Amino acid sequence: MQRYIGAHTIDNGGIHMAALRAGAAGMTALQVFTAPPRFYGDRAGMKPEKVKRFHAALDEAGISPKRVVVHGAYVLGVATAEEEKWARASAGLTKELERSTALGAGAVCFHPGSASDGNVAAAAVRVAKAITQALRSVEGKTRLLVENTAGAGKTLGRTAEEVAMILSAIPDELRGRTGYGLDTCHLFASGYDISASEGAFRGVLDEFESATGERPGFLHLNDSEGELGTNRDRHALIGEGKIGAEPFGWLMRDPRSAGIPLILETPQEKMDIADDDRAADPYDLRMVKLLQGMA
Repeated sequence: MQRYIGAHTIDNGGIHMAALRAGAAGMTALQVFTAPPRFYGDRAGMKPEKVKRFHAALDEAGISPKRVVVHGAYVLGVATAEEEKWARASAGLTKELERSTALGAGAVCFHPGSASDGNVAAAAVRVAKAITQALRSVEGKTRLLVENTAGAGKTLGRTAEEVAMILSAIPDELRGRTGYGLDTCHLFASGYDISASEGAFRGVLDEFESATGERPGFLHLNDSEGELGTNRDRHALIGEGKIGAEPFGWLMRDPRSAGIPLILETPQEKMDIADDDRAADPYDLRMVKLLQGMA
């Protein structure tokens, strides 16, 4: 089955330019933001002309909209016990799903945030409540996918058990529109030694699949600047971090990497690229070639 390799490409000039840069790198998947990631984005809409430009760019790049992942804003911490913050974060998540559905994206991934009161079980219910509210407010096929976390502080979603707790609190009729994804840097930073052996890596995927009842809906392919279990969410180019290149070969050959977006969130060489420059980033070209050689 095919591997769909993509990246969170630079969106200078708009998300349609991000799609064109992904196409120039030979990618078949893509990740974008629909609003500035450090703001709630609760007032940002999705104009029809923006959707039209984006789809035209996807067509030119050869990327299906269902292979597009929208990354939710970092501030949408719906695990919080603070009522006012939860209400705004939950509304922001709903708005994100609305924009992403208008784009026709396959999925939205988001970080669940911090269990501010230290009660993991209650925090999982709060995240599930926000997901449920969003899915009931916005009809469509775009899925809401929880991303595992690096485990700093009281962040929720570090373990398979915590991800499963969130998903198990989703009403059955909505369960098909949600799920989870895994970030390799986050796994390593949170204490899963995916570099130990191919069997160990496969065992981690088994653990999440067993706990949740399903395979991941996307994978973020990132090496880690930090050591195992340091809870540091610092991404590195594949083969240049503490995970190393070999585990990504194990992942690319695992059947669970087939048919889903495999998204690089690795460093970019040319962050200041001109708005009208559709050239692929040199680092992205190198990473895509590396991964294709591993499949």
